[in-house]
Amino acid sequence: MTSGEKHVEIEKELSFGPVHPALIEPYRIRLFVNDEIVEDCELNINMAYRGIEKLFDGLPVERALLIAERVCGICSHVHAWNAVRVIEGGLNIDVPPRADYVRVMTHEMQRIASHLILFGHAFEVVGHETFATRSFLLRESFMDLISYVGGNRVMPSVPIIGGIRPRADLTESLKRVILERVDEFEEKYKGYVTRIIEDPLVMSRLTGIGFLTKEDAIKFHATGPTGRASGWDYDLRTKMDEYKPFEFNVITDESCDTKARIVVRALEVFESLKIIRQAVKNLPEGPVVNRSWKAEEMDFTTAYMETYRGELMHSYALDSQGKIRNYKIRTPTPTNLAAMEHACVGDHVTEAILTIASCDPCLTCCTRAEVVDSGKSFVLSDFEIVRKYGWRK
Repeated sequence: MTSGEKHVEIEKELSFGPVHPALIEPYRIRLFVNDEIVEDCELNINMAYRGIEKLFDGLPVERALLIAERVCGICSHVHAWNAVRVIEGGLNIDVPPRADYVRVMTHEMQRIASHLILFGHAFEVVGHETFATRSFLLRESFMDLISYVGGNRVMPSVPIIGGIRPRADLTESLKRVILERVDEFEEKYKGYVTRIIEDPLVMSRLTGIGFLTKEDAIKFHATGPTGRASGWDYDLRTKMDEYKPFEFNVITDESCDTKARIVVRALEVFESLKIIRQAVKNLPEGPVVNRSWKAEEMDFTTAYMETYRGELMHSYALDSQGKIRNYKIRTPTPTNLAAMEHACVGDHVTEAILTIASCDPCLTCCTRAEVVDSGKSFVLSDFEIVRKYGWRK
């Protein structure tokens, strides 16, 4: 280029999805790139909108809560659990301690299974099929344990209003099986994690991309492992009464990159194993369900809890006949993906998909909300809500 010529930058758009081999679930990615470097990103996640909140409306509460478990197949237990926590809080229903221990144990089993799914998909994107396949093989141990407890690998249906299903109570023989499987898994998992950390190909692909500062994580409300990988020490389990009997560490990392988001989840698995052992060894005696309650009118009640990807909210009211009114669900994925829109700016286009996947997006949950502004009704995406109105303070 001579001194008299001008340097012209041309921004181009690359569009992926909603169906693409590199995407875990259906959503559309628009990358605006210049010289293969991402300058802006736009995500559209409404392809999986199913109107499930509307299905709840008018159903008897016990019947409706069966649907809650089917919001998501990966985190089915946490939706079922938080759904019953709403009515238990709203009607002051006491839950037996033994039931709480089994709920927590199942929750941590499914957390491990969920994290291993992310490792499998992330390493597929990286191009390391051996690590991807190994992750899904390790996951089978906990899919089996979940089925032993609840009777089903994907929809165990452990929580009910006032406790757990009697079939999900732990026998002495099942306790021994769980502890044996946990010990066996931990040995294999240690070797798996060590191999990942020592692999220069994997580490070079994950390190230094998808940078998300602590301030931006808080700004976009990137909760769960995504926020904790940016140094934000925020884990709702530390505020939940059900977790008070258990000792565990909240894993954080201040590296703020894609590697940190993988490492935090990898280390969280060891904490989940610790909690499972405590739940089995210290399981209190007593009943597993409290049936002394009646479905009656209940004002709007909201329950928050820490799911595998971050903060989960369930909220609803009951009418005088005990039927659901105005069910609302907010999952962590919309705000986590909003943070990834920001984090992938500056990445090479080949790394942007990995950055977006590193927040472990799960899009089968509800992705739309209604906002009333100046007397007019608008349907906005969660990203638009976050940008315009900010996150809950």
